[in-house]
Amino acid sequence: MKSSTTGWLKAAGWLVVLMQTAPAAWAADIDFAAPLNGWRNTSGDSERYTQDVHYPAVAVSTPEGQSKFALIEGQIRNTPKKKGTTVGTLVVNGTPMPQRVEEDGRFSRPYAFPSGSNSVELRTPDGSRKRVQFYDAYSGKTQPKLRVLLAWDTDGTDLDLHVVSPDGAHAWYGDRVTPNGGALDVDVTTGYGPEIYSSAAPLKGTYLVFVNYYGSGNSGSDMTVAQVTIITNENTPDEKSETIRVPMRKPGELTLVKTFVMP
Repeated sequence: MKSSTTGWLKAAGWLVVLMQTAPAAWAADIDFAAPLNGWRNTSGDSERYTQDVHYPAVAVSTPEGQSKFALIEGQIRNTPKKKGTTVGTLVVNGTPMPQRVEEDGRFSRPYAFPSGSNSVELRTPDGSRKRVQFYDAYSGKTQPKLRVLLAWDTDGTDLDLHVVSPDGAHAWYGDRVTPNGGALDVDVTTGYGPEIYSSAAPLKGTYLVFVNYYGSGNSGSDMTVAQVTIITNENTPDEKSETIRVPMRKPGELTLVKTFVMP
């Protein structure tokens, strides 16, 4: 009886070791080219946060000449050969968003990081993950004081983010940059998103956030779930974040997801 108990304890011990060491081994297969761990100062850097839109289909991609300081990119080595792309998850400063991974394991997208401490984690479809952390010491950097992020859970579908600010300005794929400085980064028509609206100086007052189910393609089902995350005062002691999930049942559906007030 004692020997069998000892054997069980040894087996359990090996299981614990495997559980503790497996993530490290998986993480070794994920290479981040940007951002990198450590300290940096982005003073004087020229960044691009918007993307040209080409119809009929576009996914999130990185513009040519994108600054390394406003970029997430890397490669998952030793990925199984699969036709087409897969979708992993990026977690940026605690906010999850979908990230397409190409056949060769490469991933890339622009992102406007705030000053101060930042973290980026990639979670692959098979459960591997790796995180990088860095500190941007440029205190004069323009901060995105408001972000509205739309993501959804099906491929081959087109949801659109619409944000109406207190002055009536309407940011959407047909007019992505508004006179008050708010901007939508990209129109994703091929599934998952994310689409991100941001403003460095949001007006005080009431904002309306709509999601339009523009259409479905090869998803095999009309049903998709929209996830909207609203972040204010990111990377400050006053940061607030709220996530709303809304089922979108059929193309043509327009839904008011959230009304909120910027004080």
